[in-house]
Amino acid sequence: MSDARTEILARVRARRPASAPPVPRDYRRDVPGIDVVEVLVDRLADYKAGVHRASAVSLADVLGGLLTASSTVVVPPGLPASWIPGPVLRDSPGAPVPVAALDAPGVTVVTGVAVAIAVTGTLILDAAPDQGRRVLSLVPDHHVCVVWMDQICGGVPAALGRLTDPARPLTLISGPSATSDIELNRVEGVHGPRRLDVVIATR
Repeated sequence: MSDARTEILARVRARRPASAPPVPRDYRRDVPGIDVVEVLVDRLADYKAGVHRASAVSLADVLGGLLTASSTVVVPPGLPASWIPGPVLRDSPGAPVPVAALDAPGVTVVTGVAVAIAVTGTLILDAAPDQGRRVLSLVPDHHVCVVWMDQICGGVPAALGRLTDPARPLTLISGPSATSDIELNRVEGVHGPRRLDVVIATR
């Protein structure tokens, strides 16, 4: 048995190329000719996310309106304090918010985003200071995400190309968490927040 294994592995190794074969990279990098903001809004609405508009001036008011029913607002360490004038529970490496607290009723997390993809309606969080740990956007029942218009790309390759460090842990969000059972009954909140509100803002 051992000799046969050795012989097979030797044959496999002998067939391996001396260097990695070239990978074609001539696929479409972006989606020209579309209004990326309107396409993203359309996709998010189709996924049953709440979509809101704001400017840099009105952002705090818009966020305040979305947080009126929240008992606790959790934010990552780098989220600008000016976004939410009221009291918040700020997560940090030295004082991480326990998972049990994130899972409590009425908790809302507010984050930024690394980049958004219009054609897929996807938000990419890369654990930057304004986005925080992955658990922040996966455990609370309500996630509010602020997307600046200049963070929206047309397609996936363009979005991945904008990431500062693609090796960071990435969280890709396309609408509120939902799945369907065998009878196609929609069940929400299975793998993450049941409510997703996206604020698209101009700087």
